[in-house]
Amino acid sequence: MRFTSRKFALKFLAAIALLVTFGPAAHAETLQDFAKDFWTWRAQEQPFSTDDIPRLDRPANLVIDWSPQAVTRYRAQLLRFEGRFAKLADPAAPITQQVDYRLMGSALARVHWELDIDARWQRDPSFYIDQTLGALYLPLLPPPPFSSARQDELVSRLASFPATLDAARKNLTDMRKPFADLAIEQLADIAPRLRTVISEVEPQLDAEHAHALEASLAASTKSLEDFRAWLQQQHIAKTETAIGRENYLYFLRQIALMPYTPEQMLLMAQQELHRTLAVAAYDTARDDKTQPLPVFKSTEEQMQREQSDELAIRAYLQSHHILTVPTWVKHYRNLPLPAYVAPLEDLSPTDDLTSPLRLDQDGTSYIAAIHPGTQGFFATSLDPRPIILHEGVPGHYFQKVLSFANPDLIRTHFYDSGPNEGIGFYSEEMMLQAGLFDRDPGTRRLIYNFMKLRALRVEVDVKLALGELTMAQAMEYMTKTVPMSSHTAHDEVALFATAPGQAMTYQIGKLQIMGLLADVKQRQGDSFSLQSFHDFVWLNGNVPLSLQRWELLHDPVDVPALKLH
Repeated sequence: MRFTSRKFALKFLAAIALLVTFGPAAHAETLQDFAKDFWTWRAQEQPFSTDDIPRLDRPANLVIDWSPQAVTRYRAQLLRFEGRFAKLADPAAPITQQVDYRLMGSALARVHWELDIDARWQRDPSFYIDQTLGALYLPLLPPPPFSSARQDELVSRLASFPATLDAARKNLTDMRKPFADLAIEQLADIAPRLRTVISEVEPQLDAEHAHALEASLAASTKSLEDFRAWLQQQHIAKTETAIGRENYLYFLRQIALMPYTPEQMLLMAQQELHRTLAVAAYDTARDDKTQPLPVFKSTEEQMQREQSDELAIRAYLQSHHILTVPTWVKHYRNLPLPAYVAPLEDLSPTDDLTSPLRLDQDGTSYIAAIHPGTQGFFATSLDPRPIILHEGVPGHYFQKVLSFANPDLIRTHFYDSGPNEGIGFYSEEMMLQAGLFDRDPGTRRLIYNFMKLRALRVEVDVKLALGELTMAQAMEYMTKTVPMSSHTAHDEVALFATAPGQAMTYQIGKLQIMGLLADVKQRQGDSFSLQSFHDFVWLNGNVPLSLQRWELLHDPVDVPALKLH
C-alpha cells in the first residue's frame, strides 16, 4: 500500500511540474479570435483615404505615425499576423467559415498592397495630405453636437501634422511627378482655408478644445506650407504612375477576389457601354420631347424633397418586394454644407455613413448652396433620387448599416469597393427597371448618364494601371467622352490614379451581382424570391461577389487561389 501511494505521489508531483513548466493547455485560436486582434490593429495602422467606403472607427488613443520606424513595425506585425493566419486554414470547414477565412486573407493582402506594392507612402506625396488634412476632415463630417471625444480627435489630429510631414520627407524616396503636382495643388491657399476651418468650427467646441486648436494652428499650417514648398523644390524625374500589370492582377486576385483579366474587364465594360447607349436611344424615342429638369429654388427645397423621396423609395422597395427595410434603420438625409467643412470638401465625399458604433444616427450628405447656371454632372439639385439610390437608400448608407449590424465580426469590419460600389450602382438600374422613374424621363436621362460614366471608368482604371493612359490623357478623355467638366474629370482621375482598382468596381461589381442573380434564379426556379436574394446580398454587402456566389450556390469557381506573400 505504501508503494502504491508513493507511485501516485510521484505521478502527481510530475503532473504539477508539467503545469508549472508549460501552464494550462493553450486555447486553440479561432478565426474570430484572429479577426478581433487584426481589426483592433487595423484601426490603429490603416491609412486614411479619400474613399468614403473604408472609413472606420478609430481608437481614442490613435497616434498617426508614418515614420520609417513605424513602417518597419507595421511590416513586422503583418508578418506575425500572416503566420497566425496560415495555421487557421481548414479546407474541411463549413463554406461560411471558409468564406470568412478568405475575407481575412484579402484583408491581409490589402495591408501588403499598401505597404509594399502600391506603396503610396513612398511614391505619392498626396498620401500625406490624406494623413493630415484628411484625418482632420473626418471628425468634422458627422453633424453636431461635437462630443468631448470628437473634440479630442480634432485637437490631436491637427497637432500631428508636423511630425507626419517630417516623416513624409524621409519616406518619399520614389516620388512620381504627377502625384507631387497633385499634392502641390491640394495645398494651394492652405493657410486661409485651414484658418476658416478652425474659426468656423470653434463655436461648436468648448473653450478648452478651442484654445488647444488655436495653439496648434500656426505650427500645423506652417508644416503644410513648408511641405508644399519642399515639393516645389524637388527635381522629380519619374513621371510613371502606373502600378503595372502584375501588380494590378495581384489586386484583382488577392484583394478584390475577382476572376477576370484586365482585358476581360475592358470587354465587359465596352459591352455595357454599348447597351447603355442603345437603351438610352430607345428611351429618347419613347419620350422625345423631354423638357430639362428644373433646378430647386433653394437648398431648403432640395432637403425637403430629398427627405420625402427617401421615404418614398423605402416604401417602394417594400411594396414591390424588392428589398426588406428593417424599421430600426435610421434615415439618409441632406444637410447644408457647414462652413467648417467647405474649405476641405475636395478631399473626399462630404458624407457620413455612420459606423458600427453609431447605428442610432442618420446617415448624412452635405449639399452646397444652389446657384443659377449649369449644374454639376451628378445634378442632385435637379432630382435627388439617383444619388439617394447610390449613396443612401438602398445604396451605401443602407447597405453599410446592414453590414455594420451583421453578427459576424469579420463581415462587420471587412470592406471592399467591389461589392460596395457594385451594390450602389446596381441600385440605380434596379430601381429604374422596377419602375420608379417610369413617369420621369428627365431623371431616366440622368441614370443613363451615370451608367455611361461607370462603363468608361473601367477603361480609365485599367489603362491608368497598365500605363496605357497618363493622368493628363485620362482627364482629357473623360472630359470629352463622358462628357463632364474638366474640374470633375480632374477629381475623378486623381482618385483613380492614386487608388488603382477602385474605378472599375462600380461596373464590374454590378455585373457580378446581375450574374449571380441570374444563376440563383435559374437554380431555384419558381421558388426564387428577388427580395430574399437582395436581403442576402445586402446583409453581406462587404463580401466580394465571388465569395457570395460560393456561399449561395456552393460554387467556388470564381474564387481565385489564395497566395500569401
